[in-house]
Amino acid sequence: MISSTLKISLTAATLFYSCSCDGFMLSNIGANNRGSKSSLFLASKKKGNKKRPPAASNSGFGASTGNTITKKEKSIRKSKGNLLATLNDEPTTKSKSKKGVTYVKSEQDAMLQALAESASFSPIGEAVSNSPLHGTPDADPFYELMPSLIASKFPNISTDKLHRVAGFVRHALDENLPLEDSIVSNSFRPHDDIHAYMPGLEETKPFHDPAQLELCNKLSENIDVIEKEYEALLSDMLGKGKKDRFQSVTSMNYDAGWKTLVLFYNGHRIKDFPYHLCPVTTQIMESVPLAGRIAGFNRQQPQSGIPLHSDGNNMWLTCQMGIKVPANEKAYIRVGPDTRRWSKGECLLYDTTYEHETMNESEDEERVVLHVDFFNTLAMTPAEIDIMRYVYSMREEFMKAEGVAKVGAQIL
Repeated sequence: MISSTLKISLTAATLFYSCSCDGFMLSNIGANNRGSKSSLFLASKKKGNKKRPPAASNSGFGASTGNTITKKEKSIRKSKGNLLATLNDEPTTKSKSKKGVTYVKSEQDAMLQALAESASFSPIGEAVSNSPLHGTPDADPFYELMPSLIASKFPNISTDKLHRVAGFVRHALDENLPLEDSIVSNSFRPHDDIHAYMPGLEETKPFHDPAQLELCNKLSENIDVIEKEYEALLSDMLGKGKKDRFQSVTSMNYDAGWKTLVLFYNGHRIKDFPYHLCPVTTQIMESVPLAGRIAGFNRQQPQSGIPLHSDGNNMWLTCQMGIKVPANEKAYIRVGPDTRRWSKGECLLYDTTYEHETMNESEDEERVVLHVDFFNTLAMTPAEIDIMRYVYSMREEFMKAEGVAKVGAQIL
């Protein structure tokens, strides 16, 4: 059975998620956590065509081991408001006469249990159930809910597309699982720093050819426009009462002379940011699956640099294009054993699981680059990227629901 803690966590996570992320339409969820005799779900009442969730099969995500549907399951699927259909993103409209349908506790329990049971047979469900802490008080509630959340969001995806995502889950839940030899045996890739790992991705290297990606080509083709948009953003920060949008977004950067004008945080736009001043930059950046870090303009002061470090996520790549570069190529980045120097309008594409450091050797000129973190489209499938973006979005909303302070709170 699903524990009350997990049900409350699902309620909290989906409540916050419905406010800011597409796809999850459970818009009026509430749970009474104070010991009342019954907990209530409030779901928007549906009108028009009502589409049932697809029948269970062995070919899709969350498929069960058999096709027999019990009377109890049929009763659950026909319940008013149909929570399972709601989780599957079916169109929802509000009734003019009634604001919602009230679910009693027994119906709530049965619906969540049915969803959890079907999702448990997926590769991701098996990864969670086989984790060391599964079923114990120390189990991570978010990962315990992940199979159900992903099954509801991607009900028709085939299981053969989920194995590497399931590998990510296994590594997230068991820090003792060994990493692939390509990381462990490479002295330039500090494997102890790896914190988000998807096994089975193709062999990587410190720098990749930027010509492989349309993102890099578009950025270089539009360097003059992007530079003007950067200047417009700078001008917008001048004057009394204006906001300085440059920030040191990690503790390491405070003493390293590096600040970022953040355009995107955790893959999504920032409230009240003047995107109308940088439409071309914004459009190009949104053409790729932005990752759960930052994207924006990085400033590096003269005679300063970022110390040696690695970022520990093998699912992301970083692209940087020179916007303002000191004369005589005096600004560089070293990734692993290789060093590259920035040039205006040229992109550098690299893997930050390798140790890397930067330096601006100029005595009087700052270095400005456009920085984009994105999911590795060279190695991951579109389905894997969609699922991982969803996971990161849900994780952020779950943390908000749990009251966890985030590094970028001042940005958001």
